[in-house]
Amino acid sequence: MRLFSFIIAAVFLFCAVEIYAQNKSGAKSKDNINDIVVKDIDGNKVKLSDYTGKVLLIVNTASECGNTPQYKDLQSLYEKYKDRGFEVLAFPSNDFGGQEPLDNEGIKEFCSTNYGVTFKLFDKIKVLGKEKSPLYERLTNNSITEKSDVKWNFEKFVISKTGRIVGRIPTKVNPMDEKVISMVDTELEK
Repeated sequence: MRLFSFIIAAVFLFCAVEIYAQNKSGAKSKDNINDIVVKDIDGNKVKLSDYTGKVLLIVNTASECGNTPQYKDLQSLYEKYKDRGFEVLAFPSNDFGGQEPLDNEGIKEFCSTNYGVTFKLFDKIKVLGKEKSPLYERLTNNSITEKSDVKWNFEKFVISKTGRIVGRIPTKVNPMDEKVISMVDTELEK
């Protein structure tokens, strides 16, 4: 009977350790974007793990928004830090008031012509609702930024060199604001 009790206890302990390990690794991956694959603006698949070693600023964008001039400052931020391992990843979205009516070709042309954008543009995606992209599901539901949807176009997320979500910056905060620069500098120094 003691042997049987010992075996049951050992099995229970093993299962508890396994559940703990799965929960711990699940929580960890929920704060990291490296397992996500997205499409760039030309339709090519891009593994976000390809950006390991770089600090990222991920932003949802739109061409007909009051915040659209932030493209200029996103480009300035990119130029300031690109040689130190920094990337801006822009994800156009039409989720807020239909402010991104252009298709991918139109978005590329608009960004290049009007703002001289040279940072990476991605496929137009959903950042809200049932069809929310896996990337934005992760960005808006994790232990760092908590659980809350993107509020409007040009909300920004800072990602560490290891793919970990480290910060969320509201729409109205300009990309060249000291808050953004400080977060980027801090991550680049690590």
